Amino acid sequence: MIEARGLTKRYGAKVAVDDLSFTVRPGIVTGFLGPNGAGKSTTMRMILGLDAPTAGTATIGGKRYADQRAPLREVGALLEARSIHTGRSARSHLLALAATTGISDRRVQEVIDLVGLTEVARKRAGGFSLGMGQRLGIASALLGDPGTLILDEPVNGLDPEGILWIRNLLKSLAAEGRTIFVSSHLMSEMAMTASHLIVIGRGRLIADVSVPELMSMGSRNRVRVRTPRAAELRGLLSGDEVVVSGHGDDVLEVSGVDSGYIGAVAARAGIALVELTPQQASLEEAFMEITRDSVEFATPDQAEGGLALAGRSSS
Repeated sequence: MIEARGLTKRYGAKVAVDDLSFTVRPGIVTGFLGPNGAGKSTTMRMILGLDAPTAGTATIGGKRYADQRAPLREVGALLEARSIHTGRSARSHLLALAATTGISDRRVQEVIDLVGLTEVARKRAGGFSLGMGQRLGIASALLGDPGTLILDEPVNGLDPEGILWIRNLLKSLAAEGRTIFVSSHLMSEMAMTASHLIVIGRGRLIADVSVPELMSMGSRNRVRVRTPRAAELRGLLSGDEVVVSGHGDDVLEVSGVDSGYIGAVAARAGIALVELTPQQASLEEAFMEITRDSVEFATPDQAEGGLALAGRSSS
């Protein structure tokens, strides 16, 4: 279990993390989301003892990272996959790490095979592609078979097969009762991988909810309506709090009211409905909606309330 309590980090006048509290529980994959500059990387660095908090505490299993008896066996971390000696082979890099904690050579080979680097294990890491470097970073995090994994953008640079692999791996590790804390800007992937989400913006907590709960927080929930009398129904539904857009001659997309209300209006007017389908906001839409006011580096469209690119760049 990871616990952050009142976690704060200031750099001079800049507040990177502001009184942040949350708990990452074992047995599920917990996603860590936030727009560019939200403080995600700083928070992860404080959890791992790489940055000292200005105030508050961060513990793993009730202890600070520095107080873990064998950190590599307790906590696996990936913050920067390419922070390795470029002249070493993947195998030599892992063997050097293993030697610091008495991990066997057999385990080194196991993680090499697990992450799919068997054929290039003896090649210099400096020649690795971004995806291969990412796999080596994940191998390093898994080396001690830890009960807690903290991964910053683990799918960065992976091809579709690699993304599917890391998704299934994280789910299987969580099913074993491990604590999995992972950040990503790929919302579609996070929707399929995580069960719980912690969302921050400008260093503050915005949401600490399940994936379905966050998706329901998006105000862009809408209803797809199909009827041969679409123009007539549109006139009956339009109002100050209702937005109706047309998609062809017989399809409407309605937001601001639910399907029950639309059905009742249509029934009173004797309008037959061929389709009446509620459509929940996607995770990406909900995320951009709730973090709109927390985007530090916004395009002109975002500053005016647009949602096109919020939360797409890394922190």
